[in-house]
Amino acid sequence: MSHTHINYVEFPAINLTATQLFFEKAFGWSFTSYGPEYLAFSDSGVEGGFYQSELKSLTNNGSVLVVLYTKQLEETLITVEENGGSIVKPIFSFPGGRRFHFTEPSGNELAVWSDQ
Repeated sequence: MSHTHINYVEFPAINLTATQLFFEKAFGWSFTSYGPEYLAFSDSGVEGGFYQSELKSLTNNGSVLVVLYTKQLEETLITVEENGGSIVKPIFSFPGGRRFHFTEPSGNELAVWSDQ
């Protein structure tokens, strides 16, 4: 068995404030500011951060896709939209469940899936 594992994930963010507010409201993540160009997050399943950048993480650019889990897919989609996220792939089925893709206010693409 390997002694290494994924421990931390970092994303670029054009607008740190809008990104923080989105994830706090939509998913209940907690944040710690480390100056004007970096925010760390927790309470998400894995810890990570957002760094100030004009770049964005999109699958059509070859980026890794971070996928969140929920038991209430439709409700989570509504929550994402109500808090400033944009749906880029509506709910679709795949072997094992259903999911949708969204971008958060800084333009990073993530997905949410459910086996329910």
